[in-house]
Amino acid sequence: MERTQLFDLMGELKLYGMKAAFDEIMATAIKRQHEPQRIVGDLLNAEINEKQARSIKYQLTIAKLPLAKDLEEFQFEGTPINQTLVNDLAGGGFIAQQRNAVLVGGTGTGKTHLAIAVARSCIRSGARGRFYNVVDLVNRLEIETRNGRQGRIAEHLTRMDFIVLDELGYLPFAQSGGQLLFHLVSRLYERTSIVVTTNLAFGEWPSVFGDAKMTTALLDRLTHHCDIVETGNDSWRFKSRDDDHAARARTVSATPTSSDGASATAKTRRSKGSKLDADTGSNLNAD
Repeated sequence: MERTQLFDLMGELKLYGMKAAFDEIMATAIKRQHEPQRIVGDLLNAEINEKQARSIKYQLTIAKLPLAKDLEEFQFEGTPINQTLVNDLAGGGFIAQQRNAVLVGGTGTGKTHLAIAVARSCIRSGARGRFYNVVDLVNRLEIETRNGRQGRIAEHLTRMDFIVLDELGYLPFAQSGGQLLFHLVSRLYERTSIVVTTNLAFGEWPSVFGDAKMTTALLDRLTHHCDIVETGNDSWRFKSRDDDHAARARTVSATPTSSDGASATAKTRRSKGSKLDADTGSNLNAD
């Protein structure tokens, strides 16, 4: 059978991974005199790998993660963050055990970065997840209720392995919205793992939900099986900004007094300043 005929058949059967790898696998097989079983096995593995990659890409898309952040980019040094615990979460074991996670700390300490990184790692391992800003989710729940369609979001999320609720406590919402969020968490209890990022200690949560008893019940469900990651209160954004200013000050103090030297150093400083700004922007831990 001709190569073009084989490609037509692969296309008809949607064997896109096999089709993409066919020429390379066949060239290697001819060169190394592989047995037919080896060739078929290599083609099938290529198809499986392509389907897995396509599935991961699709799951990352529907997760609606706001940024592409990974743990390799995060600066653990100098923070109070339990890196071993974060790595364990990224391994996805908490999902299998139907556990939750709460990342608590000040603004700019990396909570959102870590939550996204954990989510991406879990999705790459085959989990299904969804990311929400808490206020956006509450608004969706309220719209759903007003339209007489309550329960649909919850039903959808019970089919997820985990959800991320980002920025709890940053913006207030109505008590009715807090009640809807409480009912959602209750529905997901011991079904779908929940990852929460917040700048509030647990004792401050009633100020968000407006009902102390309901908040206590929500925390009881959320923290029954839960890992707590404390990120501290020292903002990496401010630290990086201070480091930037210090670097600029050192450069200025080293400027030569001669006019030619000063001009050359000023050009160098502008060049280095631009690079430093770019590097700082790309490496800052997201909140």
